[in-house]
This record gives sequence, C-alpha cells and structure tokens, in this order.
Amino acid sequence: MRKTVVASLIGLVFTSTALAQTAGDAAPASRLDTIMARGTLRVCTTGDYKPYTFLKPDGTFEGIDVEMAESLAKSLGVKTEYVKTTWPNLTKDFIAKCDIAVGGVSTTLERQKHVFFTAPYMIDGKTPIARCADAGKYQTVAQIDQPTTRLIVNPGGTNERFAKEYLPHAALTVYPDNVTIFKQIVTGKADVMVTDASETLLQQKLNPGLCSIHPFKPFQYGEKAYMVPRGDVAYQQYVDQWLHLARETGEFQAISDKWLK
Repeated sequence: MRKTVVASLIGLVFTSTALAQTAGDAAPASRLDTIMARGTLRVCTTGDYKPYTFLKPDGTFEGIDVEMAESLAKSLGVKTEYVKTTWPNLTKDFIAKCDIAVGGVSTTLERQKHVFFTAPYMIDGKTPIARCADAGKYQTVAQIDQPTTRLIVNPGGTNERFAKEYLPHAALTVYPDNVTIFKQIVTGKADVMVTDASETLLQQKLNPGLCSIHPFKPFQYGEKAYMVPRGDVAYQQYVDQWLHLARETGEFQAISDKWLK
C-alpha cells in the first residue's frame, strides 16, 4: 500500500511539472508587455511613400500610417521611436529592430512567410500613372508591355515585382528615389509607372500634368496592413482590436481623409 501511495505521489509531481512546463510554453512573454515596460513603440517605415509615410527635411515623419502609429502608441501609454528603412530591407529590419512596420505596406505571401499581418485597413491595387496627354496609351497591361514604353519603378517592393512579372517587354528603369520618381514622368524622362492606386490619386494632385489611370479598376487586387511579429498572438490581437476600433469610431477615416481628400 505504501509503495502504491508513493508511486502515485511521484506520478502526480511529474504530471504537475509537465503541466506547468506546458503552460509556460503556451504563454511566453508577449511583445505587448515588452513595449509597455520599455516605454516606446519601435516603428519601421520607409518615409518615401506619400500619403502613408514621408520623412520631412527636419527628420520627422508624417502621413496616414505615421498618425496611426502615434494613435497605437497612445493607446499603449508609450512614445513612438521611428526606424528608417527601405523597401528591399523592410522585412529584415522589421524582424531585427521593430515592433510594427507601417507605411502603405502591401500584404504578400512572401512577406507572410516571415511576419504576421494585421487585418487589412485598405483595399488597393496596381494601376498606371502617366502624363495626362498619354493616358489613352496605357490603359491595359498589353499596351504598357511594349519595348517602346519607358516604364519606371522604385526598387525592392511590390511595384518592381509587378513590373518584372507582368511587364517584361517594357524598357524598365529602377529609379532609387520614390519621392522624386514621379518628376521623371512629368519631365518626359519616363512614360509610365504602375503603382498602388491610392498613391496615383495623391500624386496626380501633387504633380499637375499627371493622371491616374482607372484607379478604381486596378490591374490586380491588393491589401494594405501593418506588420507585426510572427507568433505573438496576444500582441497581434491587441493591434487588430485597436485598428478595428479606429475604423469603427471614424478615427482612421478622419486621418485618411486629411491626406487623400
């Protein structure tokens, strides 16, 4: 009888230990706790994609997603700390340095292999922008995909991937500065760029003489969302709920309208 009781107690200890270890494995410390303890939200952004993110000459950022990052930080009771990145290095820099990546980031399956995305906050898609006088020439992929078309894109993002996959016959220039790239079309150094419809709507306002071509019927479906760390469900759910509330209360719409209307 004594041996049976002792064996049962030993079994109970092992079972309890295993359950405690399992519980510990199931609930690791969340990035949410780390951010609040640190007092800062580290935000990766490129600063070259109006209206979502733009690095001003004074070193500060502005744009739709910059204001949204400030809103998220406020909800957590912390300050923002911005990390300047580039489109080719966005995912790598985010994983190494940041808590969230913002700035008109398109959801892609390639990025999804390395990060989580929040729920999308905007539906978008690729559409052309060209000089208004030439808009009729670039209505379709087939019209653009010609050796005589001087196509221009910024490096490292979904614009470059779209151009190389769907417009292989166009004369492609990969232009390093996404802020001044549209001036290349205005001045006649390039003919057309295919980028997100939301960007073309803003750039036709900023660059008289350029016209967004069928922005409400883009060539492909796309979404914009925020990058958050892979595997941290508690943090992702918090950011998703904050975003949901920002959309439902009209906060996101007010910020978006400020930049797009």
